[in-house]
This record gives sequence, structure tokens and C-alpha cells, in this order.
Amino acid sequence: MAPKNNQRIKKIRQILNSRYPDVKTQLKHEDAFQLLIATILSAQCTDRQVNRVTRQLFQSLKTPEDFANAPVEAIEGFIRSTGFYHNKAKSIKNCARTLIERHNGRVPDNLEDLVKLPGVGRKTANVVLGAAYNIPGIVVDTHVSRISQRLGLTANKDATKIEYDLMKVIPESEWNDFSLRLIYFGREVCMARKPDCPNCFLEHLCPYPDKTSGNGSAAKPHFPISSS
Repeated sequence: MAPKNNQRIKKIRQILNSRYPDVKTQLKHEDAFQLLIATILSAQCTDRQVNRVTRQLFQSLKTPEDFANAPVEAIEGFIRSTGFYHNKAKSIKNCARTLIERHNGRVPDNLEDLVKLPGVGRKTANVVLGAAYNIPGIVVDTHVSRISQRLGLTANKDATKIEYDLMKVIPESEWNDFSLRLIYFGREVCMARKPDCPNCFLEHLCPYPDKTSGNGSAAKPHFPISSS
């Protein structure tokens, strides 16, 4: 990678760090197991809604044994508002059962074992590793995927490829926080449908070709006026 681009990425990291110095997952949890369940529920659902659901869910079902023994219909009743609740309930019940059978009810602290759990992909695994065990990892959700492409940090659209691309250009010590900073940034500024480019603090470092003007429409290219 060219030194010029390295400097650009360094500035992006510094600005995001300054803007969002203290970041953490917005999913409320008390332990690794609760975080695992909450992250499975967060697929295609906002963290705010997941937190509403888990507030009651974790009062009734507390341990892997509770979830493994609960009828899937009971789990569905709690999580219906998160969407895709049939599949999520089955995944959660089977995940709890697998934790008991293979890991003595403990959530694994490594990616290899985590991604073998029902309902758990690399994104969920990296959320748990980072927030519960402080193990470095890049979480690629929809915000991270979108913004890393817009900022020119990756040319890929596949989440796993994006993860590896970011691992190459972001220091390992920043992996967890960098992912969270992009998520914060994506919620506040670089939204999917209407990025706030005119008020974006990374606009001068961003090569995204479809930047918006103040009225939300695509900005017209600016060309310097010739002096001739």
C-alpha cells in the first residue's frame, strides 16, 4: 500500500479516535453468555430493540440450561419483535444446548469454537471475543461494511474479505475499537441512504464518489475554474 494511503488511513484512525474516544458495544449484558444471545438477536434488528427484549428475556431465562430446556415457542414469545424470531429461537436453543454438551455451559473464548455454535458467524464471534474477553477482532456489520468501502479501506463486499482487508491496515490493538467507531460514525453521520457528507469530519479524507450535498442529493463534481 502506498505511503500516501497509509497516512490517509492514519488520519482517519486519529480523527475517529478523537471523535469517539470511549466506545463499547451497545448491547446490554452481564456476562459472555448474555452477550452471545443478544448478538444473535441483533441480526437485522437495532441494538435498542434487542435491549428492550433482553430486559425481560434474561429475567426469565438466565443460563444455558434455561434456554436449552425452554420450549422453542416460549423463546419465540420473548423475541418476536426482533424479527426472524422462528430461526433465531431455534438457533438460540440449539446454541445453548451445544454449549452444555461441548463446553460445559461456558462460552468459548476463541473464534474457531465460537463459529461452530448454531447461529454464530464471524461477526457474532468477534463481538463476543472483543467485548467479553478483550480479544482483538474486526466486527463487520452493515455499518462497517458500508463505511469501509466508502472510505476506500476495501474494495470487497464480502464480510470476511472486508474483515481481512481491515486487519491489514488497522493496528491489531485498535481492531475492536475501530469497528465500534465505524458503527458509531455510521449511525450519526455516514448513514446508508443519506450520508451527511457536508457535515462529515472525514469528508476531506473520503474518496466516496456519491457524496451528498446539503440537500441530500448527490453533489456535483467541483472543477477549478481555468485562469486562461
